[in-house]
Amino acid sequence: MAEYQLYHRFAPKMYGVCLRYGGNETDAEEILQLGFIRLFHNLYQFRFEGSLDGWVKRVFVTTAINYYKKQLKFKQNVELNNANEDATMQEDSLSVMTTKELLAIIQSLPTGYRTIFSMHEIEGYGHKEIASLLGISEGTSKSQLHLARHSVRRMLKERGM
Repeated sequence: MAEYQLYHRFAPKMYGVCLRYGGNETDAEEILQLGFIRLFHNLYQFRFEGSLDGWVKRVFVTTAINYYKKQLKFKQNVELNNANEDATMQEDSLSVMTTKELLAIIQSLPTGYRTIFSMHEIEGYGHKEIASLLGISEGTSKSQLHLARHSVRRMLKERGM
């Protein structure tokens, strides 16, 4: 009964997290199921020191990362070429987009770009933490984020935003 309640409380919100990391709905559903299996298996580790919502989200983000670490290998040899940290996307462009449109843009990014973009820009992870979690260098994380931002800007421009 408690698992049923947890599932119904968190499934919609965590599905959104899974969609950001998954390349498509099938991957997102797989990550969602794996996340709940991991959540139920490790529920005893929740220490009531922070919010349950934050702990659950962390479980799902980690599950998504692990899913892709098993499925794909990130390119280790990406050079950091002129990766100036550009200003983030203009807010006026984002304000005219629907959540669905923005999600479609994020999902269309290559796996490495999508994962690092989601971790850094949406989840708030730093490059050092991303590098540690994904087993890549900080330079690779920075480079992939730079390239992801460039791709997002290009797609926004193509859509007239």
